[in-house]
Amino acid sequence: MKKMYKITSPEGIHARPAALLVTAVTPFESDIELIYNEKYVNLKSIMGVMSLGVPPGSLVEISATGPDVEKVFQTVTEVMVSKEIGEEC
Repeated sequence: MKKMYKITSPEGIHARPAALLVTAVTPFESDIELIYNEKYVNLKSIMGVMSLGVPPGSLVEISATGPDVEKVFQTVTEVMVSKEIGEEC
């Protein structure tokens, strides 16, 4: 399953938003990737997420496979919107 998000945070995905996303998805069993500019990183890795240097206004894709993907996307969307990191496209 995949979903696109537009990053609305004025700082893009830097340390704080990256930490919020990683913390939110770490408990899930599913494999979750963040895709930006054709680069794939594990969304459970703060260093991986920060290495992408996603600027504001960017489109990112989140891909998840596993037994709890529905809950993964519910959580990711909640964190993106409530913490003003991004919005679902």
